[in-house]
Amino acid sequence: MKKEQLLVNNYNKKRMRLNKRSLNKKRRNLGDYFIYAVVVLGAFTMVLPFLWMVSTSLKSGAEVLAIPPTWIPHPVRWVNYVHTWNFLPFGRLFTNSLKISGLHVFGALLSSSLAAYGFARFRFPGRDFIFLLMLGTMMIPMAVTLVPVFILYRMLNWVNTHLPLIIPGFFGTPFGIFLLRQFFLTIPNEIEDAAKIDGANPFVIYWKIMLPLIKPALATLGVFTFMWSWNDFLGPIVYISSLNKTTVTAGLSFFLSMYEAQYSYLMAGSTLSIIPMLLVYFFAQRYFVAGITLTGLKS
Repeated sequence: MKKEQLLVNNYNKKRMRLNKRSLNKKRRNLGDYFIYAVVVLGAFTMVLPFLWMVSTSLKSGAEVLAIPPTWIPHPVRWVNYVHTWNFLPFGRLFTNSLKISGLHVFGALLSSSLAAYGFARFRFPGRDFIFLLMLGTMMIPMAVTLVPVFILYRMLNWVNTHLPLIIPGFFGTPFGIFLLRQFFLTIPNEIEDAAKIDGANPFVIYWKIMLPLIKPALATLGVFTFMWSWNDFLGPIVYISSLNKTTVTAGLSFFLSMYEAQYSYLMAGSTLSIIPMLLVYFFAQRYFVAGITLTGLKS
């Protein structure tokens, strides 16, 4: 009798454990479903303006201002993209934007990685103070330095050229230096010590050992820098006065005037202008995600 009672008790205990595991699994599933729902809702919220932009780019002028608004254009006006391309020298504007953004990215990656390597691997008096001072410049708004910088560029005869939009990238950016410095700090010192034993100088270590190891961070900074340079609106408006020298983002302002706005053409031009950024992210997303994940693991 005692043996049978013991078996029954063991069976009840196992059943209770199984029920508890099943309940915990259901709770975890409910939590996962809730997280998925929040993520999907957030993604839909982010995509909604883009969908509205594409929809508006295919509407007629009257349908754009219709109340209530319509999501699906009727009829679909693909000709808006042809008119937009012909209204402005879009080929020239795209060439200017690609030239400026490409050179700016190259300069930012080169200069920021050099400065970050120095801050992460070399010890010199005032290193931490200089680094904090550099980070402090991130809190200075661009509008504060706009007038003196414009006067400087005018004295150098750089106004109405691409140089004011390219050259600053070759002096590094505080965000880029901070991002790459954090990544350099995650690399073990033993790798650098082994290279020194083999006779490598600091520049060789930086160029042949360190840079290949920080490709994810370089891709992350490259995507961010390209996005900022490509979307820059104030810089081309201030420093460039010629239509043939300006960029895509500044050129889109020609669809707006004091008395009217060609919203369908503006949205068509905006849709065309984001294609390069989508392509850059598509080809660099693997390194971009790795860079975002790994950067800053060690301080």
